[in-house]
Amino acid sequence: QQAIKRRNDILALSRIKNLQAIMDVALSVSLTETSNEPVDPDWFYAFSRLAENIHSPAMQGLWGKIFAVEVSKPGAFSLRTLETLKVLTQRDAAMFTRAASLSCLRQGDTVPRLITGYHRKPGFWRLFGHRQPEPVNLAAYGLSYPDLLALIDMKLIFASEIESGELPVSESIKWRCGSDTFTVTPSGQGLAFVYYKFTSTGAELARLINRHSASAYVDALKQRLSQAFIIE
Repeated sequence: QQAIKRRNDILALSRIKNLQAIMDVALSVSLTETSNEPVDPDWFYAFSRLAENIHSPAMQGLWGKIFAVEVSKPGAFSLRTLETLKVLTQRDAAMFTRAASLSCLRQGDTVPRLITGYHRKPGFWRLFGHRQPEPVNLAAYGLSYPDLLALIDMKLIFASEIESGELPVSESIKWRCGSDTFTVTPSGQGLAFVYYKFTSTGAELARLINRHSASAYVDALKQRLSQAFIIE
């Protein structure tokens, strides 16, 4: 009985220390937006129950940012996101950081995309055996295919590449990839982007990531798109 009590005391103290470390991170986060709306009690209970079992300092930092953002803007993170984050390891987080660093945001949208290139719809060119362009190899920039499969399995990215609808000719689209911003304008008909899209959970977590520079990927993407688009 004494051994059981001692073990329970040690576990309880460990949980308190974990939660305290996460709250310390939350207090250190500087946010510009604030809200007078209270945090949902069910969300707070679920967060506390999960956060007290997070031992890694790196993951505690991520959980601290989540709590700070949720307090300033209740509803920013769903319970589904917390459940997903609970099972992420430091390796998983590093993998997701690489994906987020390569992702692009379309102006006016909140869901990141991993653009791999473009597709030309069937038409006149197909009659002459026009080949579709090769996609950008994400593995060359730190995100291997097994990494993609792992992120898909974690429900952070959708399971297959997506092809956008046909893009209107001469309509400019502004993209932000990391610190780079550029505008893409289709130079002809039948063009569509090809990309992996982040899930709602992935999009929520991507907002917290300190993204690494991806200038090499952005340069390769621009070069690939320039075959059918005007890049500015």
